[in-house]
Order: sequence, then structure tokens, then C-alpha cells
Amino acid sequence: MNATQITRQALPEHSHIASQTPGADFADCYCFADPCPDASAMETYLVVMGKTPRWMDFLMAVRNHAVRLVGLKHLGAMHLPPSAQPASSYKVGERVGIFSLIHLTADEVIVCDDDKHLRVQVSVFKHQELGQPMVSVSTVVHNHNRLGRLYMAVVGPVHQLIVPIMLKQVLHAPSAAHR
Repeated sequence: MNATQITRQALPEHSHIASQTPGADFADCYCFADPCPDASAMETYLVVMGKTPRWMDFLMAVRNHAVRLVGLKHLGAMHLPPSAQPASSYKVGERVGIFSLIHLTADEVIVCDDDKHLRVQVSVFKHQELGQPMVSVSTVVHNHNRLGRLYMAVVGPVHQLIVPIMLKQVLHAPSAAHR
């Protein structure tokens, strides 16, 4: 796999996020060559979110405006501004941008947003494939009710279109492998 190729794959079987799929209404995973294999999963997550393209924040703003009319939560922006807090200081239970940190090891970080309509979990998992360091970014969603199902019927297909584009732009961003 070349350094900028993004492939859609099954959730990595040795990841913690894979154990969250029973009963899930949506799950996907995108994998790419690790641009910084010596970084922890949290460092990689912070780099990816810190390089989120501005158009993603625009889409989030449109989403936030539209869903408040039907009672869904305003999430804020996806982009994480640079933080004075080092990656090693984050603890489970803390907020990291729009998500709460629910799982943290050297090779995987899982963040979550859970409300009355749905539970969204996002994982950054660092692993080896055929001896090459890789990163898998996975999303698992559990709908809690009809509004959650309706929301994911619209957002799910859009998510599958924009996440690979966003990740490719992140990998092409200047200093994407360094923070």
C-alpha cells in the first residue's frame, strides 16, 4: 500500500473497537500506511483531528444547524486546535474536542458521543499489516431510537463518501506526521 492510499476494510479483529460491533447499526473502517509509526494512537488521533479540513467544519456547522430543529445535539467543530496538553496527559473520561475519551492504550484510542438518539464511537488503531505499520480509523454507531435511525440513514452514506476524502487530505497536509 502506498503512503497516501486509503482502503476500506473490516474493523481490525484485534482492536477494541471490533468488540463494540454486536448490535451496531453502522460500522466502517478506513486503513492507511502509518505516517508516524513511533507516535502513540493518541498522538496520531490528535494529528488527524488537528488537520481536519475546514470544509468538514462547514459540513458540521450545517449539520448542527439542521439537527437542532429536530432535537439532536449541537456537536461543534471536528477540527481540534493545537493544544498545550501533551497526548500523554489525556485520561479516560476527559473530553477531546467533540468526543469523550472512553478507551486509551498505546495502540488504540476510542472516543465517543452518546446521547438519547445514538452512540457514536471512533477509533484510531495502530497495527501491523504484512510487517508494515498501519492506522485504521473506525466508526461504530448504535442507534437508540427512530430519530437515531433516521439520522444515520442520511449521515451513513455521506460519512462513507467524505471520510476517505478527509483522510486523504489529512495525509497530504503539511507536517501531517508531526505535531
